[in-house]
Amino acid sequence: KAFLDGPYDSGSQLMSDDLRSLGGFPIAEPYTSAGFTHVGGGGETIVPAVLAVSGNNAIVDWVFVELRSGSDISAVVATRSALIQRDGDVVDVDGTSPVSFSGVASGSYHVALRHRNHLGVATLSPLSFGTGTTTLDLSLPATGTFGTEAQRNNSGVMALWSGNVIGDALVKYTGGGNDRDPILTVIGGTVPTATTSGYLDTDVNMDGVVKYTGGSNDRDRILQTIGGVVPTATRVEQLP
Repeated sequence: KAFLDGPYDSGSQLMSDDLRSLGGFPIAEPYTSAGFTHVGGGGETIVPAVLAVSGNNAIVDWVFVELRSGSDISAVVATRSALIQRDGDVVDVDGTSPVSFSGVASGSYHVALRHRNHLGVATLSPLSFGTGTTTLDLSLPATGTFGTEAQRNNSGVMALWSGNVIGDALVKYTGGGNDRDPILTVIGGTVPTATTSGYLDTDVNMDGVVKYTGGSNDRDRILQTIGGVVPTATRVEQLP
């Protein structure tokens, strides 16, 4: 289980599922085309009926799950593209089952969870994997994660940091290679009040609409991720 901070609502403690109703929601996993390196996985697809589910188990988006060596957290052993529900459950492509890895030996592995416009997170300690189901709740503050401030703490609910628009494992608000400028570019580059809709990495809060100014805009989320005070600050992904 995990939460993405972009679509997370602290009042309901659920994520919004606006993207699943978009005509452009990908039936095939988006991570191969985004340059993520698959090991054993890749090319996962869903049937449209998976996106018809509503309520707490509605699909929010695709996520990227990695098993990493228990003795070397930098070594990726296997990957799968999976789905994340409104209540944070990470499930397989049928929309309900636990994520499974075939051809992976039983043993201890670190688990990393990544997303196309959020900073990834990994477990501090390896978990034991065998023939049964191994559970992991990255939303709990007590769950050890690699690095420092690997996730945002939303009043006791942990969530992956949002705002990694350009996918370089670093959230920046100003300067070269920042994540704010692509938002302005995608809405046209000249009129900051313009908007555009679609399944886009620039849609930081994942409501299906890219906005640079006004309520529920995507620029503010980036500023919040870097601390909200010093615009030159940055937030670095805590993955080795």
